[in-house]
Amino acid sequence: MEKLKVLIVDDEPEFVELVKMRLESSGYDVITAPDGKVGLAQIKTGGPDAVLLDIFMPGIDGLEVLKKIRRHNKDLPVFIVTAFSNEDRFEKARKYNVSGFIVKTSDLKKEVVNIANAIRVSRMYKGESSGKERKKKQ
Repeated sequence: MEKLKVLIVDDEPEFVELVKMRLESSGYDVITAPDGKVGLAQIKTGGPDAVLLDIFMPGIDGLEVLKKIRRHNKDLPVFIVTAFSNEDRFEKARKYNVSGFIVKTSDLKKEVVNIANAIRVSRMYKGESSGKERKKKQ
C-alpha cells in the first residue's frame, strides 16, 4: 500500500524535525517547507495527503496559505499548528474548513492519530466522488 504524504509548513526547524521523525516512524512520507510560499509550491507539485500548517510565519502567514489552499482544494486535510492560543485566528481558520488545531506543546502521538483519521476520511470521500463522476459520464 502507498504511504500517505504529509507536508509540514513551519519556520521552526527543531519542531519540524521532531514532527517529521514522529510521522515517519508512524509510516508516513513527510515533506517540509520553511514558509508559506514554499509550502504552496509543494502542494502544487507534491500532492500531499495532509498539511500541518504553522499559523504564525514570516511572509505569507498560515491563514493566507490556508485561504489559497482552499481556493484550489476544498478537501485537503489542513491542520493549523501553533504555540500561541489566538481565538480570533482560530475563528478565521474555521471559516476555511480547517481540519483541526495542534498546539506545539501537546502530545504529538494523539495528533498523529487525528491526522491519520482525517487523511483516511478525505481519501474515502475522494474515492466516492470520483466514482460518482465516472457513473455520470457513462
